[in-house]
Amino acid sequence: MSDLICFKAYDVRGEIGVNIDEGVAYRIGRAVAQHFSAKSVVIGFDTRETSPAFAAAAARGVMDADADVLNIGLVGTEEMYWAVTEFGACAGIEVTASHNPINYNGMKIVKSGSQPLDNAGDFQVIKALAGSQRWVDVAEVGRELDLSTEARKAYVDRVLTFVDVKALRPLKIVVNSGNGAAGPTFDAIAQRLQELGEPLDFIRVHHKPDASFPNGIPNPLLPENHSATADVVRREAADFGVAFDGDFDRCFFFDEAGQFVPGEYVVGLLASIFLEKEAGAKIVHDPRVIWNTQDIVAQKGGIAVQSKTGHAFMKQTMREQKAAYGGEMSAHHYFRDFAYCDSGMIPWLLIAELVSCTGRSLGDWVEDRFASFPSSGEMNFKVADADKAIKKVLSAYRGDALSIDETDGVSLAFDDWRFSLRRSNTEPLVRLNVESKSNADALATHVNAVADLLGGTRA
Repeated sequence: MSDLICFKAYDVRGEIGVNIDEGVAYRIGRAVAQHFSAKSVVIGFDTRETSPAFAAAAARGVMDADADVLNIGLVGTEEMYWAVTEFGACAGIEVTASHNPINYNGMKIVKSGSQPLDNAGDFQVIKALAGSQRWVDVAEVGRELDLSTEARKAYVDRVLTFVDVKALRPLKIVVNSGNGAAGPTFDAIAQRLQELGEPLDFIRVHHKPDASFPNGIPNPLLPENHSATADVVRREAADFGVAFDGDFDRCFFFDEAGQFVPGEYVVGLLASIFLEKEAGAKIVHDPRVIWNTQDIVAQKGGIAVQSKTGHAFMKQTMREQKAAYGGEMSAHHYFRDFAYCDSGMIPWLLIAELVSCTGRSLGDWVEDRFASFPSSGEMNFKVADADKAIKKVLSAYRGDALSIDETDGVSLAFDDWRFSLRRSNTEPLVRLNVESKSNADALATHVNAVADLLGGTRA
């Protein structure tokens, strides 16, 4: 495994025993500590079967580089993020493969201040160092400190600062943890709310962490996985439902009727919440589906800022702009006061506060936005030649476009509709998003027309 093909565009992800194992985990841990001349590195892990062993191997690598390991145990990625900031660590590693197949694992890595790694200056250097194993001699090894209790408490304290806990009213909320890492963390938040006397009622689904994933890999974005949460919302007459992916840095919402709320509408709703809390705030959004968010931000007197898709780009833009909130339609939500990192727990707390304070249901809040700005959602097309397919679409539409945006892929806008095309970095796929203004029928027509030009098959 000397070529380390488990290093992907933003993080480490590989097939267990094929391109990632404990030896690779050790080398990455040691490379991270050596690259940053680290005094301490936070290490956490998700619920996958190999994750504790991979985390232990990474910890050995960190300690062999004469850095201390701050072990925070079974946690979500965002808990690792916050622990790095909370404890002033030089770096952080979460062993996780998120929503990838069961035979995969990987790592998400940040540096001091919970900042994403610079690709050339950090990520590629760590990759090269882990590959070459040119280790610096050290006089002694580091220590391993168990900070799991302290880290969980600090994290719960932080996420609860985002809402007025006393404003919460009795709500029934369905929570689907997908047998991933979310369950114990959610329970810690729920326990703190109970201690504070707040009256939320939670219906837990697939709650216990289980490395065998008996109910399937936790990826609530897939339509075939919606019913696991939606059916319970309807049966229990809940106020809303929330479902998490494996390391719960993404969360997905279902309204009181069990209807899935696409991520682009959640971004707009959270933007509205922050602009009520902080007049004139800057809101960062990705470039795939933008009109709903931009309309809400303009109405609320905020400043909308567009960023390239991806957590490193979003976080960089937010830091540069000091934006209060940033969101991607893929259900990643970023918060300035959470070290500019993404969280899957903060959003459901904000929605609970909104419903409590206004008396309006989640469905009420998004229904008119669905109608005003219909969206196709992201569609993937497997094509023989991605560049050729995109060029064919642009040739057909470029002449009539009112604007062309190449922030990330290419987007063309017209009077009452807009589309975005992006090619995959790793597969022969083209990703298409189409949005419209108040015309769902026309949206479907445009989707079909662009899809016909792309050719290929839906993936």
